[in-house]
This record gives sequence, structure tokens and C-alpha cells, in this order.
Amino acid sequence: MTKLFDMMKRFLRVVWNYHNLLIIILTPVLLLPLPLVIQGKVSECAFVLCVMAVYWLTEALPLAATALFPALLFPFFGIMKSSQVAGVYFKDFHLLLIGVICLATSIEKWGLHRRIALSLVTLVGVNPGWLMLGFMNSCAFLSMWVQNTSAVAMVMPIVEAIIQQILNAEGEGEQRQAAMTGTSNLGLELEETEGPCEKNEEPIRTNKEPDEMEYTIPEEAPSQTNVIGQKIEGRYRSKREHMMCKGLCLSITYSSSIGGIATLPGTSPNLIFSEYIHQFYPECTSVNFGNWIVLCLPISIIALLLSWIWLHWMFIGSDFRVLFRPSGERSERETATARVIEEDYNTLGPTSPQEVVTAFIFILMVVLWVFRDPGFMPGWASIFLPEYAGYISDATVALLLGLVFFIMPAHKPSADKQGIKYEAMISWKEFQACMPWEVALLVGGGFALAEGTQVSGLSSWVANLLSPLGSLPIIATVTIACVLVTSVTELASNAATITIFLPILAPLAEAIHVNPLYILIPTTLCTSFAFLLPSSNPSNAIVFAYGHLTTTDMVKAGIGVNVISVLAVLLAVTTWGIPLFDLDTYPDWAPTPSTSNVTGW
Repeated sequence: MTKLFDMMKRFLRVVWNYHNLLIIILTPVLLLPLPLVIQGKVSECAFVLCVMAVYWLTEALPLAATALFPALLFPFFGIMKSSQVAGVYFKDFHLLLIGVICLATSIEKWGLHRRIALSLVTLVGVNPGWLMLGFMNSCAFLSMWVQNTSAVAMVMPIVEAIIQQILNAEGEGEQRQAAMTGTSNLGLELEETEGPCEKNEEPIRTNKEPDEMEYTIPEEAPSQTNVIGQKIEGRYRSKREHMMCKGLCLSITYSSSIGGIATLPGTSPNLIFSEYIHQFYPECTSVNFGNWIVLCLPISIIALLLSWIWLHWMFIGSDFRVLFRPSGERSERETATARVIEEDYNTLGPTSPQEVVTAFIFILMVVLWVFRDPGFMPGWASIFLPEYAGYISDATVALLLGLVFFIMPAHKPSADKQGIKYEAMISWKEFQACMPWEVALLVGGGFALAEGTQVSGLSSWVANLLSPLGSLPIIATVTIACVLVTSVTELASNAATITIFLPILAPLAEAIHVNPLYILIPTTLCTSFAFLLPSSNPSNAIVFAYGHLTTTDMVKAGIGVNVISVLAVLLAVTTWGIPLFDLDTYPDWAPTPSTSNVTGW
């Protein structure tokens, strides 16, 4: 029996080691009845869609490699010509992404992100609660203009330096501080599967006073090293201290996702949605930078503040009166934190000319985006170029100012032995290091897949299949869609999730005679709410890599942030979103619903 059990373990281990290969082989084999038995363009396109969905959800193949399947399979099935598919892969979205990444490259190269982050943190103070809010504001603001992963990678080293200083600070006056800050939520203290503060561990008394009691890893627990190469000492002076470190880490990754939804270039799903609308509803002019920020900036602010309250309650304490304590009554920990922030800011030195140039181009880009076609007044594009109305897009602005970074000298000309030395604000090599080429290809594959569903009639077939949902109140349909995409995006990448659902939900809206934006906007926003797992998005993985968190921590905190964010989105689209996008009327730019064209396979 033991031998049989060992054989089973070895077999399962081999299966797990090759599970990606098994998924790659078995998925198309199991789905072959679709194109072979149920013949027709709809079933053939459904086969491609299902195979890509499985590969994207499981990541058995790299996301970008899966995105190439429409270019391979659509010509084989006769859905689209190869030249037609290739033309769909590169859109206005890619030019916008290139311009935004040029800006992000310059921000990161010249350290403007550190100055912005440290300045915002300095404004709010060093009390743990205010410190958390300051970092959340900094990361959310950066995420509005650069990719979420980049924003977290920029801010997290600053947070880690402060955490290390907190862990090294002397714990004088703990009893006085405990009386002032209140107790943590002991009922919500999270279990640790590894590392310090085990649930069943006992405080180890040393020669310190009772209020300086230490929590340590048992002797047999090995020392750990996190994946960024920093050693985890496995020791926190108190449970409360460890909880505070967890809260700071989680606040960074959550605020990056919440801040990113506020602008169209803030996240990949927003850009994918924008390009989808422009491709399949070319007469829709309401989706622009100005309208989007009017709708989504309040969502970000509401979700950010409520998430801060939630995280403060879970990890720092339930007594919020400590936030309004006089600034002169600082604990030694807060004094040490203030010293670290001040030292970090002083190391930046005076504002450099490169930072000034980057900030100026950044502000100019935002102003040109907002006033290109604001909706409430004529935009600059229609005033200065009236004969080319509609020719200029946000991508034109981003590309124009992005190219400036490759041209503008970073330094004054200086003579050396080789002559005059010239260096641009950014180089192509630096741009390439920041450019998410995988996202660019993934989005292109999504556009090709969406075009294929339209050409083959699959989108109409799915819309007719889901048309019974039209009997539900529209808010119920929107809520179901939001919960569905929020659940799926925890397991798949945000870009892959929205790429799968856009070709399904848009025809659904047409079939039930609802403004497509009423369903597509909230589901697009909810696609960014991947808060539960380290693997849900790269931002979570970066924060998790610092070694202060467990998966349980992220799940327990992320559930609350998910609920807060989804409710904020639903509040927006049912209040100020309705007059902003005319969501309560079926628009002229959307096709008239028809159920006679595709009724089956």
C-alpha cells in the first residue's frame, strides 16, 4: 500500500511539473468538436476564443504568444484574411502607450517620482495612519499617468526603507503610546503561515520591561530571504508593529490599482476599452480623456479614502482619534520615520533641470489631453485645426511630447576630449527597458479576436443567447457583470480579462437595448480590481516579494477593498455617470438590435 501511495505521489508530481504542456495539448483536442461537428464560422471562431481564454486564464503559454493565435487560426478557418488580421494588431492604442511610456521613462530616470512621493508623504506627517494615506496618495497619483507596476516599483523601495527604520527603532514609551493609539483589532489579526508572529507563538520575555515584550520566530524556524534579495530577520518587536508593516505594504499595491482607473492611460484595461469603442463604435465621441477623468477621479478618491479607513482599521487600530494628536507628541518610532523621510528627501538635492523639463512636459500633456475635446466647450483641436476635425487623438498628443524626450538635450553642451557631448532626456535603450511589449502584443491579439467575433457572427450569437438578461433591471445586469469580471481578473491578467469580455458584453448590451457604455464602463473599471492574490497582478507580486505578507493577509484585506471599489463604481455609473454619458438612452451610434441574423450555430 505504501509503495502504491509513493507511486501515486510521483505520478502526480510529474503531472504537475508538466501541467502547462498538458493544458496546451488537451485544450484544443477537447474543443475540436466545435469546428468539426458543429460546422460554421460561429463555431470556428468560438473554438479560437475558448482556446485563447483557457490559455490566458491558466497562462499555460505566455500571454503574448497566445495573442498571436488569431493571426494563425483565422486565416485557416477562413474567418479573416491574414493581411486583414495583421492590420488589426496595431492601433491608436499602441501610439498612446508609446508616448506615455516615454514620459514614464523620463520620470523614473531623473527621479521625479521620488520627489513627488516624498513631498506628498511629508505633507501628511509620520503618524502611521497619515503615513499610510500619504503613500496611498503618492502611488495613486503616479498610477494615473504610468503603469501600475511601474508606480509600485517606484514607491515600494521608499516604503521598505521606512519599514526597516521602524523595525530598528527603539521602543521607548510603548505603554504611553498604546494608551493613546488604542488597541489593534485582535479579532482581525491575520494568521501567519511563515515567519514571525505565528498564531500559536508565545511572547518571549527578555530583560526588558513588560511593555517591550518581543515576538520572535521559534528557534527551529529557518531564516528567510525575500525574492528581492533582502534578508528577513524574522523578528518584530510587537504584533502591532508587524501589522503596521503589512498595512503599509498592502496600501501601496491597492492604491496603484485604484489610482490607475482615474485616467484613460492609467491602466491597460482602460486603454483597451477606449480603443474598442473607437474601433466598433466610431461615432461615439463621449469616451475621451476629459469625460473619463470627470467620471473616474471621484471613484478613485472615494475608493481610496474608504480603503484607507478599512486598512487602518484592520492593521493599525480602530481608534482614529490618534490621527488628530498634536504634532509635538511624537513617539520614537515616528521620530525615526520622520528622520528617514527627511534624509531621503535631502539626498535628492535641489530640483534638477531634467526634473523641471519632465514635470513641464507631463503637465502640458495632461492639459492638452483634457482640452483636446472637453465636451463642455470647443477643444483646441477644433479651434486650431477645424478642417481636420477628428483627425487628432490623445495618441497624437502623447506621441508628439513623447518624441520630445528623444530630442531635447538632458545637459548643457559640454566640451571634452572627443568634442561636444550630447545626451537626450531618454535613450531608446532606456525606453525599451520600460516599454511593456507583452501588453502591446496582448492588446493587439485582443483587437484581432474582437474583430473576428464580429465578422464571424459569434458576438451576435452570444448576445442572443444572453438576451433573457434583458428582463432584469439594468443595475442587476451591471452588478452581475462587475462581480463576474472582478472574480475572473483575480485569476487572469487584467488585460486578458477585459479582452475576453468586451466582445461578449457589448453585443449583450445591444441585444437588451441598453447603452453599451452602461455595461462596458463599470466592467472595465472592475477589471482593475485584482486585490486578493499575489499572482493576481504584477503590483501584488512586487509588494509580496518584500516578505512582510502572506497570501492570507492579502485575501482578508482584499475582500474588503474589492467590495468598496465595486460599490464606488456602481454608485458613479448610476448617479453622475448617467448625465455625463447619457447612459439612460440608447445612442444613435450603436446599431439597432437584430435577432434575425444569427439564431444558432
